[in-house]
Amino acid sequence: MALLSRDEAQTILKKVISFSKADECEAALNGRTRGNIRYARNAVSTAGGADNIALVVQSRFGRRSGVATCNQFDDETLRRTVLRAEEIARLAPEDPEYMPLLGPQQYLSPATFAPATAAITPDLRARVAADSIGLCESRKLNGAGYLEDEIRFVAMRNSKGLEAFQQSTNVDFSVTVRTPDGTGSGYAVADFTDVGQFDAKALTKIAADKASGSVGAKAIEPGKYTVILEPAALVSDEGLLNRLMYSMDAREADEGRSFLSKKGGGNRMGEKLFDPRVTIYSDPLNTQAPGDVFDGDGLPVKKMTWIEKGVVKNLYYSRYWAEKNKKAATAFPSGFIMEGGTQSLQDMIKSTQKGILVTRLWYIRDVDPQSLLLTGLTRDGTFYIENGKIKHPIKNMRFNESPIIMLNNIEALGRPQRLGRNLVPPMKIRDFTFTSLSDAV
Repeated sequence: MALLSRDEAQTILKKVISFSKADECEAALNGRTRGNIRYARNAVSTAGGADNIALVVQSRFGRRSGVATCNQFDDETLRRTVLRAEEIARLAPEDPEYMPLLGPQQYLSPATFAPATAAITPDLRARVAADSIGLCESRKLNGAGYLEDEIRFVAMRNSKGLEAFQQSTNVDFSVTVRTPDGTGSGYAVADFTDVGQFDAKALTKIAADKASGSVGAKAIEPGKYTVILEPAALVSDEGLLNRLMYSMDAREADEGRSFLSKKGGGNRMGEKLFDPRVTIYSDPLNTQAPGDVFDGDGLPVKKMTWIEKGVVKNLYYSRYWAEKNKKAATAFPSGFIMEGGTQSLQDMIKSTQKGILVTRLWYIRDVDPQSLLLTGLTRDGTFYIENGKIKHPIKNMRFNESPIIMLNNIEALGRPQRLGRNLVPPMKIRDFTFTSLSDAV
């Protein structure tokens, strides 16, 4: 029962609202059907699936609110859930940042559902694992991968007349390939709305090539280097660009807590803070990386430019902070798109006299939130480039870098690729700071 149609979901939500005695009531249904397969050392270790659907009811009396949840939908359970939310609301303290529920909204028609993904079977997952494992075995390498597919729906309704519904599908795949002695490692990761675009063999080959090529890594001195950062080094594991986008919050800036804070108060919206080649926007109807058309408050998500030619154009305003500052509230998107160039990764390598190719960054942590200085480590394939060719693998290193500085040191941008429901180009960056060596593979 993890998937409901719009009519089925709204029938339940209408019933919930009809049971409410509160000043305001909001109800939301979230359902997911997931399937997965995991393998390591060229053998499947686990496979499974899960179905779940949950109802969240929020009741309000004045500025007081209470929340209750359930996962059964008979009338008696729905009544008890509504009653429990109302009991909690009466006991709750007043919310100083209370905002009334939204009324009816107009939403874009979502583009996040692919029938082929919704029809994935355990047989298909097994074939994916077999293809990936087979390629690794043929090259005498060890593969470890994880495939997960999901179908999701979200439905909302409230006592003010708001009604929202969206279905989504997604496929996530990652694979790490290592040499038998464990000295070489490679990695590839991808996600898709439509499973028809997914090629496990091609992704595994990328990881396998990097594993074979990273044997015999040499240490080089830490310092400032020209680097080519693949998309997995920019957005996976809460990467450099994710951290930048999460920091585009007006309240944090206005209260002096971010790199967008202005001395003396206010924020730096409208200022040129990045290289003019930097344009980042969100578009829920993008064909390669479609996103949610409403957020958790029910606000419509629309196409919005955040950074244009290096200039900060918009910040995220919550409903409360928008009203306080007489601004329009902003729905935070489920993904972002950064414009790039036309070069391939190989083109960027050929144009590099001396530099480092970074497959992936991980264990990324904050050093200084106000400058967005971050630290982390390279992993799963780091290579030295000389005279336009990969000369040899190098040992991993720790970096200390800020995406603000990084996006002012751009030498080239490649073709954008989807990753983590975003579109991000590989980047060639000068003066990227490495501070120490790491013995990890």
